Amino acid sequence: MNNTFSLIKNYFKTAFRWQRGRQMSGYDKMLLLQSMWPLPFDCYILKFPEGAEIAPHVDAVKQGAHYRLNIVIKRAGSGGEFGCANPIYTSNRIKYFRPDVSEHSVTRVDKGSRYVLSIGWVRGK
Repeated sequence: MNNTFSLIKNYFKTAFRWQRGRQMSGYDKMLLLQSMWPLPFDCYILKFPEGAEIAPHVDAVKQGAHYRLNIVIKRAGSGGEFGCANPIYTSNRIKYFRPDVSEHSVTRVDKGSRYVLSIGWVRGK
């Protein structure tokens, strides 16, 4: 019960507030939703201002298979292109991939800003 209370408390401390992205590369994230049950998932808005970029990396998970669906809400005027070694599906605005097994990145935003709705979940143990 204490763990559940702690998760809820943490959600309300971080939801709907801009925070620095995990890669510390200039992008910001805003938590919209998250849950640990029945399927662990999170939903963020990502903001890439001019100069932001994400170097190639893989996001390890302790167990299961991590999936992420990124929907580009607003493209940058120049730069800010998503790259992924082995995407499941990709189009101009939709990026569906396994961040735990596929190296992925975002090129430097040279002009304007970029916004992305990012939904991630983990399946299996």
